[in-house]
This record gives sequence, C-alpha cells and structure tokens, in this order.
Amino acid sequence: MRRAVEARARHLGFDAIRVTRPDAVPELVERLPAWLAAGHHGGMAWMEDRADQRADPLTLWPQVRSVVMLGMNYGPETDPLDLLGQRDRGAIAAYAQRRDYHDVLKGKLKELGGYLSAKGDVRVKVFVDTAPVMEKPLAAAAGLGWQGKHTVLVSRTLGNWLLLGAIYTSADFAPDDPETDHCGSCRRCLDICPTNAFPAPYALNARRCISYLTIEHEGPIGREFRTAIGNRIFGCDDCLAVCPWNKFAVTAGEGRMAARADLVSPPLAELARLDDAAFRLRFAGTPIKRTGRDRFLRNVLIAIGNSGEPALAAEAERCLSDPSALVRAMAVWALGRLSGTAALRGLFNVHALGEMDEDVRAEWREALDQAGNTAA
Repeated sequence: MRRAVEARARHLGFDAIRVTRPDAVPELVERLPAWLAAGHHGGMAWMEDRADQRADPLTLWPQVRSVVMLGMNYGPETDPLDLLGQRDRGAIAAYAQRRDYHDVLKGKLKELGGYLSAKGDVRVKVFVDTAPVMEKPLAAAAGLGWQGKHTVLVSRTLGNWLLLGAIYTSADFAPDDPETDHCGSCRRCLDICPTNAFPAPYALNARRCISYLTIEHEGPIGREFRTAIGNRIFGCDDCLAVCPWNKFAVTAGEGRMAARADLVSPPLAELARLDDAAFRLRFAGTPIKRTGRDRFLRNVLIAIGNSGEPALAAEAERCLSDPSALVRAMAVWALGRLSGTAALRGLFNVHALGEMDEDVRAEWREALDQAGNTAA
C-alpha cells in the first residue's frame, strides 16, 4: 500500500514523501515549553495554545500510528539576495511570491489522504501549518531533511526550499530513518541575519526575526529593527538563500509553484498607493493577503524610509492622512529619513497638530528630534 501512496503523491506534485512515528521526537515535550517560556515566540499566542498537542501527536489524535510527511519544492528562479539591492522595490520572500501554499498543499493532501483511506480502509487527518503540528521536527525525523542551524528544514536534494504538509494516519507504516545533520562547522545562515535573531545555533528568537516582524507582528515595528529590514516588505530569505546546500536544489519552474512576475520585485511607489480593496485584489490567492493591508503598508513605508530615494517622500507624505494609525506612524518615520528639517516641520504643522494616536505622535516627536540633531 505504501508504494501506491508514494506513487500517488508524486502524481499529485509532491517532491518528497517519508514516514515517521508519532513518538519520534520525544524531546519536544521539554523543548517546546522552554522555548515558549523564554518568550521567543513573540506575539504568536497561538503557539501557546494546545502546546501539549504540538509537542506530542498522540495527544492531538490518539489513533495516529504513522505520520506521513510530504514536501513540495518552491525553489526560486533567481537568488533572493539579489532583490536587496533594488532599494526602490520591495523584496518579498520566495514562498509568498506564489499561490498560497495552504491552498495548494491542502487540496492535494486531502486527495492523497482520501486515496490512502480508501486504499487501506484506515483513518487519516491532514495538516498544513494551521493546526498544532510541529512539521519541521517531524519532517526531520522522517528523513525529508534536517533542521539547520537556522531551524529551517534543509534537504540534500532541494536545499531550503520545501513547503511541508502532514498526514496523520491509523495505518501502521514502517518508519524511514531520520536524516543526518550535514551543517558541519558552517554558520552562514547565522552570520547573515540582519537582526541577530539566532541566540545560538539551532535556536530562533522570533521577536528579532524579520519574517516574524513583517508578517506576524501586529503593531509598529521597533525602531531598533527598521533600518535592518531594508526593503524586505514580506518575510526574509537571507538565512535560507545563503545556505550552500541550495546548490543541489532545482527551481520550482512553471506550474503549481511558479512565482508571479508582479510579486518578484514590485515598485514601492506602486504598493504605497494601495487602499484596502486594491490590496485585496492584487494579493488575492497569496499568503500576503492574510497579513492585511495596514501591516503590509507599514512594511512598505519602512522600505521607503530605507530607500535613500527622496522622490519616494511624496508617497510617504500621501500616507500621512491614511485612516490607519499604523500606516501614518510609519509614514512619519519614512519622511524623517527622507525629508529635510524644514520640510518635515512644514508637514508636522499640516498633519500632526490634530493627531490623536499616541504612537503617531511619538513618531513625530522622534523624527523632529532626529532632524534637529542632524541640523545641529
């Protein structure tokens, strides 16, 4: 039966399939609570919810006997690091340049799960990053790859570019051997991180991670991180892209996981003008839509502030009257970086005197203080 399931998975477009036991990663029972207790999950409160089920698949579903882990390649067509030099354009993480992987994988997992259930008269449950399932440790235990020092799964054949899905089943399959860690002494992924998000190898502090800050974090991004964000407007591929194991990877190419051309390096000026309806239309079917327009424009305005392009100041100025306080606050920060002292004070007199939001007022105070110090 397993061979038939593997053949079906390949037919559906999965690039890797391996099996592990539900109790294959017993150390999660201690490791996950320690990570949460340290606050490294930041504002992702959902990580705390049902933490016992994340750490132990048998707690989530006592009937599970095997965990089928599947991977789909989303290897980018070009080096994501090349986007960072295009300061007037936004850099979007490679996975988000494509159709939302939740939609792509979930439908295929359901089809494969149905096939398995019918083939073997067994029960199944399918998961794609929306349930209390620790996909990366389970994928490593199944032998899809190993968790690198940046905590991302690394494959010897597909590099860092794997989207993961899981099928819990009551079928009793023989487990595969876990993959050996092949990182060796390399620490490129740790050293390239712009915000020092790795307190130690194999440990991630999400509160400092650009992917977390630009996607999951809800409010203003701390000033200490804004310059380091550069033009990354949704996620960050630095630690993935620098991994030497990518030399064995292949691009996803055309078809199911092909990148959308308009999302590879979109102009910041164009993105800064999106209202909610235009945002929803442009990013329909992508992971970006789930973050919401206001947080996305927050990121775009930070990138504008980092661009060094005075011509983009007009786009930030337009956002000073935005309905969202979060957008207005980041517009002020961007203008503080791009405008001269006199221009900034003129904008303050027009836009700030009636401002009621304290975060926006604080940005104005900081921008004017910095402008005064620069002038002095």
